[in-house]
Amino acid sequence: MLTDRARILLKTLVERYIAEGEPVGSRTLSKHSGLELSPASIRNVMADLEEMGFVASPHTSAGRVPTPRGYRFFVDTLLTVRPLAQVEVSQLESSLTSADPQRLMTAASTLLSDLSRFAGLVMTPRRSPAFRQVEFISLSDKRILLIIVTMEGEVENRVILTEQPYSASALTEAANYFNQHFAGQNFDQVRAKLRDELGRMRDDITRLMAAALDAGSQALDASQENVVVSGSRKLLDVQDLSSNMGSLRRLFDAFEQKTGLLQLLDQSRTAAGVQIFIGGESELLPLDECSLVTAPYSVDGQVVGTLGVVGPTRMAYERVVPIVDITARLLSSALSHH
Repeated sequence: MLTDRARILLKTLVERYIAEGEPVGSRTLSKHSGLELSPASIRNVMADLEEMGFVASPHTSAGRVPTPRGYRFFVDTLLTVRPLAQVEVSQLESSLTSADPQRLMTAASTLLSDLSRFAGLVMTPRRSPAFRQVEFISLSDKRILLIIVTMEGEVENRVILTEQPYSASALTEAANYFNQHFAGQNFDQVRAKLRDELGRMRDDITRLMAAALDAGSQALDASQENVVVSGSRKLLDVQDLSSNMGSLRRLFDAFEQKTGLLQLLDQSRTAAGVQIFIGGESELLPLDECSLVTAPYSVDGQVVGTLGVVGPTRMAYERVVPIVDITARLLSSALSHH
């Protein structure tokens, strides 16, 4: 579609614009492209690229800037990724060592933000709504802590307010009944099966069981899926974004509501490796000046979630892509060993 020299000049233009943030003129392209072309020849190629929609001319300058289409062509066919320095890889490895999956995902989000200097995102895994084990602990006369261990080994707690006190032996009896008869099922399945059983149990245990079912359902539903966002305030320091407060406000609304981000990250679960979403290409990204670089992560070879970096369209993709890629690999390894 493009001649070799048009590709080289487009690659040079995008790289110079990312590095300097100023429209790129023919003199700069002549200096950095390595091509022996006259300024007139470069201007002709630039006119062709502009006609094809890869670059645009701001009114105030003789230089040109890449369009979203130009960025897309650049990241798909011209991008040369720069490997991370070993010190950065070591920083990632040493930070992703927690035995707690939630802490690992928070750490990954923070690292993505720190290394990229933009916002880091981690979509937490969709959990199975089933439980492996429950336990009841008395906190006071009428307050009981319900501890739920999920099938993934994570722990959820809920406080149940009861109408009467329960002895330690009654709490153990109720927990044993749940664990022996219903481990591996979700609370809605248990509710259906317990309907008949509850009629044959003592009233006090029946009330405790019913309260536990309600609390357990709410706990696992609430934790079904979420996005951990770190470093969103760093985007306030990005001139390309902060110069348009209306756009920036829409982006922060997206962080707050998370629905669009979840949909974008969900799309990336089936991708092999790193994906790049550029500005206005996706209705789910709220502004043209913004890009999202994502990669899926897995547990024991099974993809369970996605992570990524949100930043300006004018980001150093050759650096951000390996940050996202290696973080996904290291998070997969840490979660699998956990």
